[in-house]
Amino acid sequence: MTSKSRLVPNVSSAFGALLRRRRTERGLSQLELSHVCRISTRHLSFLEAGRARPSREMILHLADGLFLSFAAQNELLHAGGFTPAYPASPLESAALAPFLEALRETMRRHSPNPALICDRRWRLLEANASARYLFEQLQSGREENNLIRLLTDGPEAAERVANLPDVLAELSARIRLELLGAGGDEELEDLAQRLEIALAQHPRPPISLRSPLTPLILNAPSGKLSLMSLIAHFGTGEDVTVRDLRLELFFPTDDATREAFLAFAKEPSDR
Repeated sequence: MTSKSRLVPNVSSAFGALLRRRRTERGLSQLELSHVCRISTRHLSFLEAGRARPSREMILHLADGLFLSFAAQNELLHAGGFTPAYPASPLESAALAPFLEALRETMRRHSPNPALICDRRWRLLEANASARYLFEQLQSGREENNLIRLLTDGPEAAERVANLPDVLAELSARIRLELLGAGGDEELEDLAQRLEIALAQHPRPPISLRSPLTPLILNAPSGKLSLMSLIAHFGTGEDVTVRDLRLELFFPTDDATREAFLAFAKEPSDR
């Protein structure tokens, strides 16, 4: 179906229901969204009720006002009977090769410190040798590639992560923020719920003033490893897959951890 194709029956009502859902997820009233988008509240009400058919331009305008991700914008366009605005290229496609090479080069330069690539649903896609070592400590033999589930679904997380309550609280806050732009991502919502359950089991003790740093402290065979992380994503590129990629770089927070990774890099291995 092209952008000029006639809308099929029930498209208006399907679009209106999805628009209303995205608006309420943002905690916005019709008046507030109409003010942000500079359209009449009456027209917005008609769109949500299925009494008016949206144009492609109007859908993108509303999506911009709702701060939706590329994937969520495509979903809204589809509900309105239009083709996607943003491509979603396969990870190994030629179109994404420059982006992946930039990420891989950054990971190579970051060694011996850990670095990994994941998607917006926190599934591990690639990692350098030291990050794979850390990942294996959390896996404990499980076949699981989702970083959040590794911390919420297995009893070994409390043994492996010395400050698990702090890490869970940090991740929970981060995912709740990501959900604002995800536009009803059910898998991301599931991860957020898993974190809430895990936090109830491992509550963070209340203190009056938090530290400026929440490190990840792992109980590794070589001793405690204390790490802080930097998460980066591309600011350019209008591809859904590109915008979903996350590069996480870990940095030692103490000399013992720094020396441990230097020693790890010197060890002969087939990693």
